[in-house]
Amino acid sequence: MKKNHANINNVTDSPSLEPAFDKGLLPDALTTFDGNRIENAQDWNNLRRPELLKAFASAIYGNPLQSPSAIEFKILERNDNALDGKAIRIQGDITCKDLKLPNPFRMLVYLPKSAAAASPVFIGLNFQGNHTITDDPEILIPKWAEQKFPRGNRADRYDLDLILSSGYGIATIHNADIEPDRPDARQSGICGALLPASPKDDEAATITAWAWGLSRGLDALLNLPEVDPARVIVWGHSRLGKTSLWSAANDLRFAAAISNDSGCCGASLTRHILKDGKSETLNDIIRNFPHWFIPGLKQYIEHEEKLPVDQHELLALIAPRPVYVASAEEDRWADPEGEFLAAREASPVFRLFGHHGIPENATMPHLKESVGQGVGYHIRPGKHTVTSFDWQAFIDFMNANLKSKPDTFN
Repeated sequence: MKKNHANINNVTDSPSLEPAFDKGLLPDALTTFDGNRIENAQDWNNLRRPELLKAFASAIYGNPLQSPSAIEFKILERNDNALDGKAIRIQGDITCKDLKLPNPFRMLVYLPKSAAAASPVFIGLNFQGNHTITDDPEILIPKWAEQKFPRGNRADRYDLDLILSSGYGIATIHNADIEPDRPDARQSGICGALLPASPKDDEAATITAWAWGLSRGLDALLNLPEVDPARVIVWGHSRLGKTSLWSAANDLRFAAAISNDSGCCGASLTRHILKDGKSETLNDIIRNFPHWFIPGLKQYIEHEEKLPVDQHELLALIAPRPVYVASAEEDRWADPEGEFLAAREASPVFRLFGHHGIPENATMPHLKESVGQGVGYHIRPGKHTVTSFDWQAFIDFMNANLKSKPDTFN
């Protein structure tokens, strides 16, 4: 049955949020650590971008992991008439030939069958296993998940009909295939395989491990002739939205990035702390999820102003490639206003490359209104999830902003 998709032009009143934030509290994305002003795209790429990337690694996420010399994508199953003839379905295992990993990563790919040429593809991680994004009975289920997570358990977050009918494919890997989401699991995932038993404080944390896995998924997609190598978009929701942004910052092959409700240490400004205490802070996130970040991040609890970076600069690291930030009105924990402000304050960097971004001093848009060029943003009614409205907005933004060939970095 055809789904009733949201119209992103059907706007309602602006959300009621706290008073204006003093952007003077933020580090200036266009001023280097030694005080020099960045005036053009070349200086951004050569001077500011490298030092910011290093600062995010050393202060928050940890250093990138070793890349393999080559990967193998062993196709386990392919059906060119999947989902009632709408899709090509591919399921396969990713292995790294020169790295001893604990297990392969299983990737599920759906591609639009009707595509006349290679398709753009959204790639992201999932929380509960590939079989949970759809009720397709042919999705392989690992033994550990048979009783734990039912087939199609998270299908409401993946509007496959909309994605495929819009000419896009989608690829996904279970995040725990790469690195388990537990503080005590460091030795059982990628970090345990690639790092010393007693790693340094700035070695990769879990978000960096997940980002590494997304790059291996991209490696595999680039081996498929049905995939347009210049239009692979990394996306994620919540903690996996944090991961998508860090992935795109590190791997320039991703053509664009999407964050959905990623909040603290994702798309939301760390220095934007709601007075009502309803948004997640560094103290909250490190107390609950210390493994996502390097140990040194805890020194900035209640001293966020001393962080050398803030999250608008993470968005800026993706420039000139398009980046889209999505929020939900009832998801106060993820701080929608902080996410909007980060997108707005990243815009001056995108303007160096000819993108308009979000206008300086712009206020929160109306509910269900998509704003920005090069950098985009919306806030919709509802809770912390992914909806058909979100997917329609992602697709519309990519259709308008993603060129057949990404902008040059030279």
